[in-house]
Amino acid sequence: MIAPLSDLTEGPDLDVLSDPRASSDPLASARAQLWDHVREGDELAATRTVRAAVEAGSGFESVLLDLIAPVQARVGVEWAANRISVAQEHAATAINDRVITLTADAGLPLPDTARRRGRVTVACVDGEWHALPARLLAEVLRLRGWQVDFLGAHTPTPHLVRHLHHHVPDVVALSSSIPTNLPVAHAALTACQAVGTPVLVGGAAFGADGRYARALGADAWAADARDAADLLEQGLARPKLMLHQAVDDLPHLSDQEYSMVARSRGELVREVLRELEELFPPMAHYTAQQRQHTAEDIAHIVDYLATALYLDDDGLFTRFLDWTADILTARHVPARSLLIALDVLGRRLADFPRATRVLDTARDALGARQACPRTGETV
Repeated sequence: MIAPLSDLTEGPDLDVLSDPRASSDPLASARAQLWDHVREGDELAATRTVRAAVEAGSGFESVLLDLIAPVQARVGVEWAANRISVAQEHAATAINDRVITLTADAGLPLPDTARRRGRVTVACVDGEWHALPARLLAEVLRLRGWQVDFLGAHTPTPHLVRHLHHHVPDVVALSSSIPTNLPVAHAALTACQAVGTPVLVGGAAFGADGRYARALGADAWAADARDAADLLEQGLARPKLMLHQAVDDLPHLSDQEYSMVARSRGELVREVLRELEELFPPMAHYTAQQRQHTAEDIAHIVDYLATALYLDDDGLFTRFLDWTADILTARHVPARSLLIALDVLGRRLADFPRATRVLDTARDALGARQACPRTGETV
């Protein structure tokens, strides 16, 4: 395993986007051009393309959500398919972020309109570094006349709560792209609700249908920035002030399996890495960088296992491993190394019934994949 999974941008749900050139909508050509420019790292050309779309009559909100957002989504897909490098992915994201600033500022409403709408705090949960989806929401809300406090990436929960006490927004919008941030997101949203502020959540971490938002007790969930803005216009009721523990929403946490796996993360990673070196011969020829990436991959596997235990959702872990197998295949690494990792974890966690169930479910899915490999996959 040598895929640097920490660089993923959209989580495990990475369906290949259709070619924007094939679309018949007015922004199809602009999406194709913007993609070419961000892939090449040409910020000036990217800016010209976006400005041209605005001058051609596309609304500012449409430019943000129907031009820039799909191109950014494609950045993640192309990285996952190993068609662009990590450096290209970072550069493209940075360009899109700067283009958003140039675009949104030109379409902001007058300040008195913002005061009439209300106030929203937009933040990424602690540990979430992918801030562009939250940034898009913040800009859309500003365009619609809201006063927005955008706190950016990786907002520690105590800092967020302190902000709420000082500024008393009408609602908090929390963003997370990576499912392993969901335990922290749960703590953040319950802390916000405890001071009487309703919480709208969004991002790939919460599931394509919002299932994890409901499981964690969020006041609302939105699939994208446009839906989130529409929901906020309808208004969210303030929650009742009350002390709230994670186990109140997720009673299965009382068995302590999540806590035990999360606390033993370092030991589990070391054990899997040690046995993988013995049982997976190709590792003997790995470079130092490849070994580092492998250790990071194993850490992600343990993190996703812990998150599956937190939510009591076997499918979350299985989907992650299936996505990881796709990443490894794109990088010409045999996906069977994942089975070795599952076997080691299974032996270490044999006394944990839910962990055993999650691992067995994933092992069966991977075994079926090995029996019927996908095109181009090495078994």
